[in-house]
Order: sequence, then structure tokens, then C-alpha cells
Amino acid sequence: MADTITLYDQATAILRTLVGREDARFHDGQFEAIQALVEGGRRALVVQRTGWGKSAVYFVASLLLRSRGAGPTLIVSPLLALMRDQVAAAARAGVRAEAINSANQTEWQEVTARLEANQVDVLLVSPERLNNPAFRERQLPELIRRTGLLVIDEAHCISDWGHDFRPDYRRLRDLIGTLPQGVPVLATTATANTRVVHDVEEQLGTGGTEVFTLRGRLSRDSLRLGVLRLPSPRSRLAWLLTHLGDLPGSGIIYTLTVSAAEDTARLLRENGHPVRAYTGRTDPADREAAEAALKNNEVKALIATSALGMGFDKPDLGFVVHLGAPSSPVAYYQQVGRAGRGTPSADVLLLPGPEDRDIWEYFATASMPSEHAAQRVLAALEPGTVLSTPALEARVNLKRSPLELLLKVLDVDGAVRKVTGGWESTGQPWGYDADRYTRIQQARVAEQRSMLDYENTSGCRMEFLAHALDDPTAAPCGRCDNCAGRWYSDEVNHDASDNAAQALSRVGVELEPRGQWPSGMDKLGVPVKGKLKPDEVSAPGRSLARMTDLGWGTQLRTLLADTTPDAPLEPGVIEACIKVLAQWNWEARPVAVVAMPSRRHHQLIGSLAQALAGVGRIPYLGTLGTPNGWPEGGPGGNSAFRLASVWDRFQVPAEGPAWFAANPGPVLLVDDLADSRWTLTVAGRALRQAGAEAVLPFALALRA
Repeated sequence: MADTITLYDQATAILRTLVGREDARFHDGQFEAIQALVEGGRRALVVQRTGWGKSAVYFVASLLLRSRGAGPTLIVSPLLALMRDQVAAAARAGVRAEAINSANQTEWQEVTARLEANQVDVLLVSPERLNNPAFRERQLPELIRRTGLLVIDEAHCISDWGHDFRPDYRRLRDLIGTLPQGVPVLATTATANTRVVHDVEEQLGTGGTEVFTLRGRLSRDSLRLGVLRLPSPRSRLAWLLTHLGDLPGSGIIYTLTVSAAEDTARLLRENGHPVRAYTGRTDPADREAAEAALKNNEVKALIATSALGMGFDKPDLGFVVHLGAPSSPVAYYQQVGRAGRGTPSADVLLLPGPEDRDIWEYFATASMPSEHAAQRVLAALEPGTVLSTPALEARVNLKRSPLELLLKVLDVDGAVRKVTGGWESTGQPWGYDADRYTRIQQARVAEQRSMLDYENTSGCRMEFLAHALDDPTAAPCGRCDNCAGRWYSDEVNHDASDNAAQALSRVGVELEPRGQWPSGMDKLGVPVKGKLKPDEVSAPGRSLARMTDLGWGTQLRTLLADTTPDAPLEPGVIEACIKVLAQWNWEARPVAVVAMPSRRHHQLIGSLAQALAGVGRIPYLGTLGTPNGWPEGGPGGNSAFRLASVWDRFQVPAEGPAWFAANPGPVLLVDDLADSRWTLTVAGRALRQAGAEAVLPFALALRA
């Protein structure tokens, strides 16, 4: 008993440092989980609602284990936003935490050195990092040998049945099996029904090890839930324009697609609402800035996809609105759980649309590996062959995202292996598990039906969600629109409706300028940091369309394909570009046109730039020079390295400064394809430094 009291006192002292309150006490179950890990060396699964304090369990346990001579804690964490919050929370408790992820590549060497010097208490890694060849072969074995505690955060991702299934998480079962005897394991999640719990327990309990499972009440008393049905995308956007200012505090507006998030954010900003978009396409530095802006209440809302989900921590988040419903009540519960964690009340409203089901079907199909596609990949990876993902993409006729997902599945199944330079076959036989994928597909169809039931229920909405998570304490909340009546208006302002209609019919896509340099650029020989200076940044630009658009996207993909010969643009494409420029409400008309240099699309870009100059009756100043060599690299990759590959590669002709001095005004900068936007950013900076009053980027296409 004395030992237990001593452990409790030690744990309580750490908890109070963590939360910054001398009167802090453990929630029900927190100390029991800590005790199971520290004294029992057990494998534990904690299923508790958001805001309960799961991170407190593993941070307190980590320090207690470290004080007993254990090695560092390894936390597998799925999202960069989650890692940033966890590192900040760890520092408050005196935990020396580091992260290794795609956003801090320039810091990996220092982190490794601190690990080797035993100066790290907690290391956070993404599940994808565990399969990085260099990390897997050089660092992971020693890290596993020394690990004092393994934590699997958002553990529902382990399960085939989890709402956010990620193939990389499936290899954690093998990782658990490699741990030294007696190393405790903690899996945590807020969104697991009974089927997911049993699946995770089975994977934690390798070798017949008993799993200690702690499940708590999942209902959230602070949330006021509602569902508002409106007839069209136009009316839903108009409702947002009319009522966003009425919602309490600051919050998150979720959309189902990246395009919807970006278009909605643009519409709201143009109508005076301080918002930012946050998607899987958002650069890591811009994501971090957006998270900080929301936490500091500098914006009314982030318009986000599911990229902003698990682990984002803003205790006073006042509302969550969904433009379109997630495909399951469990996924919906996880996202709305961001709100009201530290406040007595928060508003949660769902605006479903008839197109939701088509989007669900698309993503459900995209996440399932195709047997035919898998066999094509395996056939391309002949014995002794190593192929990069782009090389495979060209051989098997698969787009990048589904190909990468398929490779992960084949990797976890043991059929392929990620190595330096790409992928190789393991030579092991592989069979398509049709029964398994059929069961998963059937489960997801059932979840979709359940989501529709949530939208249409006349009963308590919180009770419905709690039942979906198999919470035995589920009961009416007394707060939702079905329990207490509608708390929201369905009225839409007429001007807001017109503005929404114009947004949906708009030609062209906004090209947002870069405003923040990636961190760690000095380590790559690029002398920049922080924000771009006002005299370096380009103005917001435009593109004809996204490469993924249903309309122009097909033609643009053909025009810009590697197999399409370079040639001047056809009149129809140029006319469409002119229409985009005609609707571009720039502050001042451009005084000149400049073209980006291109090895592959020299005629294409030149013909477009000259045509735009001719229509506008303004000078065409030619193409930027490349005296230091052509830009290196290609699409994809870390933002810091993308910037380094184009840095100092563009030069304004010698007569440029004198011309700009004599002809003040904006310059239209024309390119073929905008991807990371660092090429346009660096070229625009060169023009600004040469004296251009402003730079207006225009790209024929925007990737994705």
C-alpha cells in the first residue's frame, strides 16, 4: 500500500506541473492506467472521450518510468498537428520531447544525437516513418531495444474497422512483437466501438499477453448538436455567409474535399470573414501558422478537411460546423469532439447534402486495393528491380495517391518492401483477401446508413452517437435540437445567396501566394526564415483550373502530360485564360507580361504569355533567365527541399530594373503548372527585387 501511495504522490506532482494547477487531480481511470504501465508493465487500451486526458497518462507514466531507469517513450502519432500539441504539452510537464516527421527533416540529425546521448524522454514518430528505410534499418532497432514505453495514439487506426484506417498502422502489431520482455504498451483513442476495441485488443495481445482495457463514458455534456437540411450547395454556403458571425467564439468548419475547403474559405474571406483553409494540401509551415491563428482567436474559423482532426487541442473551441457529413457517426463524433473541451457549451451543426453519398463512395472505393492493380504493381517489380513511386506510376497507369496507398497495403502484407530509391518485391507470394475487403466494405456501408439515420433521427443526437460507440451509459442529453428544440435559424440573407451563386459559377481558381518560408532553410544553404518580406511577396494569383477538375482538368492533364509534345496552345484554351483574367479584380492593371522558363513547355508558356500580352495591349518582356542552371526536383516532397531546388535559379534580364523604374505597375508572371508554388514565389521575388511594383502569378493549371 505504501508503494502505491508513493507512486500516486509522484504521479500527482507530475500531473500538477503538466496542467499548471496545484489542485489538479486525476480523472477516474487515469491513475489506474498509469499504475498498470509503471508498476505492472502491462499492455493497456484506454478508450475515453476527447478532453479526458489520455496524453496526461502517457506523459506522467513516461517520467515515472524514466525516473526508474527506463529508456525513452516511443509515441506513434498520426498527425503533425497532434505532434506539435503533444510536444508543447510535454514541455510544460518537464518532459524532453522530440518529433521526427516530414516537417522537420533538417532537424533529424540533432534529434538522433540527443537520443543517443539519452537526452530525450519521449520521441514522437508517424506510422509512415517506421517504414522509412534509413530509420527502419539504422535507428529503429536500437530505439526498440532501449524503449521504456510504447504508445500508440489514435489506436482505432490499427483496426480494419476503425473510421480512419491507415495501412501503416497495421505494422504496429509486428513492432509490438519485437519489444523486449516487460516493456509496457499503451494504446489510446476516443473513437472505438466494441468491434474496434476487440480488434485492437487482439493486436496488442501478441503472444497471448493479457490486455488491460479501460473504457469510460463517451457522451459530451458541453456539446449542443443540431442538423440543418438545406436544398443546395448554394444555400449552405449562403447560410454560412449569413450566420458565421453569430456562432460563438472561434471554431472549425469541416468539408469533405480539399476543393470545397479552399473554395469556401475564399468565399468567406471575400465577404469579410477572417478564415483560413486547412487541408492535406496545405504546406506544413502554413498549417502550423493556421493552427496558431485559431488557438489565438485571430481567425473566426479554419475551413478544414479531416486533415485537422485527431489531437488538435483548443479547449475553448466554440463551434464545429460540417458542410457535408462524414461517412460514419464514429468519424463525426471524433471531429465534433474538438469543440467544448474546456468550456461549458459549444455549438455543433451538420449541414448535410445529397452529394455526400457520392463522395463517401468515392473515398471508400479509393481506399480499397484493387486486385488487378496490385498484380500490375507486382509484375512491374521484377526480381532485382527497384522502382520509385513515379516510375511505377508510369508503368501501372495509377494516379499517385491510390498507388501510394496500394504500395502501403502490399508492404504491410509482406509482398513489397520500401528501400532506398523506391520499392522492391520481397518475392513472397501474395493473394488478394477478397473476403476481408468484402467484410470491410459491408461494414462501411452499414456505417453510412447509420450516418443517414443520425441525420434523420427524432431522438437525442448525443445519445445516438454514444450508442454508435457502444457506450453503455448513453442517455438523452437534453441539449440537442431534438431534445430542446432548434437553436439555429434557417434564414438566408438574399445578398449572401447571390454571393454564393457567383462563387459556384466562377471561372478560374485562386492561386494563394506563399507568405512563410519553411523552417530550417539555413541548413540547406538558403538564407531565409520567417515570413516573406512585404517587398518580396507576390499578390494573389489565378489559374485556369485544377488538374483534378471534372471540366478543364481532363484537357489540362493531357496538355501537361509527359508524353504530350510541346506546342503552342490552342485558341480555345487561350480564350478560357483570357476569361479568367477578365474576371480577376486586381487593384491595378498589369503593365507587362513575363514568362517562366521551361524545358518541357517552352512553346506552350510562350504562346500563352504572348497571347495575354496581345489581348491586353501590354509589352511582353520575354522569359526569365536561368544562369545558375535549371531548377531541380519535381512534384511532391518536403517544402524545404522544394524551395531549395529552385532557389536563386531565376534572373531578370539586365534591362529589367530600368524598365520597371520607367513603367511602374504590376507584372503578370505566366507559368504552366503551379504545384508547391515555390517556383512562382522565388521568380516573383526576383521580379520584385528588380523593381517590379507587384507580381500577379498566372498558371495554366493548379495541381490537384
